Amino acid sequence: MSASTTYASDIWSTGAGFAPGATPQTFVLAKGGLEWDRLGDTFKDATVETLTMVLVTLLISGILGLVIGMLLYTTRSGGILSNRPVYWVLNFLVNFVRPIPFIILLTALGPLTDALVGTRIGLEAAIVGMVIAATFGAARIVEQNLVSLDPGMIEAAKAMGASPLRIIFTVIVPEALGPLILGFTFMFIAIVDMSAMAGYIGAGGLGDFAIVYGYRAFNDQVTWLTVLVIIVIVQVAQLFGNWLARKVMRR
Repeated sequence: MSASTTYASDIWSTGAGFAPGATPQTFVLAKGGLEWDRLGDTFKDATVETLTMVLVTLLISGILGLVIGMLLYTTRSGGILSNRPVYWVLNFLVNFVRPIPFIILLTALGPLTDALVGTRIGLEAAIVGMVIAATFGAARIVEQNLVSLDPGMIEAAKAMGASPLRIIFTVIVPEALGPLILGFTFMFIAIVDMSAMAGYIGAGGLGDFAIVYGYRAFNDQVTWLTVLVIIVIVQVAQLFGNWLARKVMRR
């Protein structure tokens, strides 16, 4: 159970004597907003939950997406590992998963998350769904960045007798590193968006915090505080990604 859900229960437990049909949200509204001393711990927990989901997802999906994207690029027609069946299967999987709205994907993956982490709800279940969605999104980003490379560099490396693996690690990856960093920065922002919806399956996070204590309690302060923190997280990630990409491309 998320920290926000626990806190809502705590508030309700103190609401004895309120009118029949009252809810934790109406109690919060009647109090004129949550007490900030108690809200602070819940808000910190929600921020940690969001950062946990985002960073774990980025790490796992970044690696998997890089591998799949590299295979899409190298196994396509004319690629250094040209293999039509492999390319067709991977391309189909990417095109199959990417259009599915994330909230629907989360629910559809219930049996898989149950098998992998033993539950369909909570932080771990949400990370499974986020990793799958982000992996195939990252794979397409990687492929699109790689196809823009000058094929002459690869042909020159092949003419010098370099093996496919050597070409990948000494030509393709170094030349595409700057654009790939920008692509993964974009993916980070997309994963933050996913984390906001993960609260629907009990994963907590800032999205769940804003819904429970902002939207449902008609508390605009909570909503805008959450918006501000998410903007700060995204801006820091974007600035760091831009700086790192510039540094790599100027080397």
